[in-house]
Amino acid sequence: MRVDIENLGAHRGGRPVVTGVSVAVPSGTVLGLVGPNGSGKSTLLRAVSGVAAPSSGHVRFDGTDVASLSRREVALRVAVMAQEHSEEFEVTVLDMVLLGRIPHGHGFGRDSDRDIAVALDALARVGAAHLPHRSFSALSGGERQRVLFARALAQETPVLVLDEPTNHLDIAHQLELLDLIKATDKTVVVALHDLNLAARSCDTIGVLVDGRLTALGPPDEVLHTDLIRSAFDVDSTAVAHPHSGRRHFIFDARRSPSRHDGTAPDPSVSAPEGITLP
Repeated sequence: MRVDIENLGAHRGGRPVVTGVSVAVPSGTVLGLVGPNGSGKSTLLRAVSGVAAPSSGHVRFDGTDVASLSRREVALRVAVMAQEHSEEFEVTVLDMVLLGRIPHGHGFGRDSDRDIAVALDALARVGAAHLPHRSFSALSGGERQRVLFARALAQETPVLVLDEPTNHLDIAHQLELLDLIKATDKTVVVALHDLNLAARSCDTIGVLVDGRLTALGPPDEVLHTDLIRSAFDVDSTAVAHPHSGRRHFIFDARRSPSRHDGTAPDPSVSAPEGITLP
């Protein structure tokens, strides 16, 4: 399912956070959103997923405006894995994953045999087949992340919107989860902090700075040392991975005081072509 984000603006807490973002995500591809803390990634994902209405612009799934769909219709198209979730749900892991089956017509506690089979399969796919009878609230942070991703998979939607899905995961499970995301053949919009993992796992990278999309394209074209300097205020060194040949970044030092703490950016830092520093 194709996702089109058209001149999107979004507010949070009564203030504008995202402004004028436009990007097309072809069916079956992975768009990775990267950017500094506070750049608007989570707010953009909330608008794309229909969790929050945009203040301007449109989000379309295969040409259909999300704003014209009912909640159930949205939930049959897009599954969401957000950063915020209650850690005190007194439900079993299996019941947590079964919440993803509600849009398919069954209420909580009235799950069909197929619902249960789908949920158990999703847990197995994320390496959590041993957890179905555990209490969700008793899990570690990494276990919760895997269960919440299993819930998104169990929803069986053509689109996934994932906000920092690798949080709390060790490196082995980060790689495993990102490989699973790429292997789903779903259309995915995912926010990530690790630029090297984003470059490895995403078809397209979008860079958000102060709520605006400042760069968009294939990872090898978008991610480079000038971009990292201008967007993150960090000096870096690019090296070729010895096995894949893919560009890999070593982060050296903070370049200048953050533009987000009220100080002006270092005037010696020049932006690459097509990037405007605020």
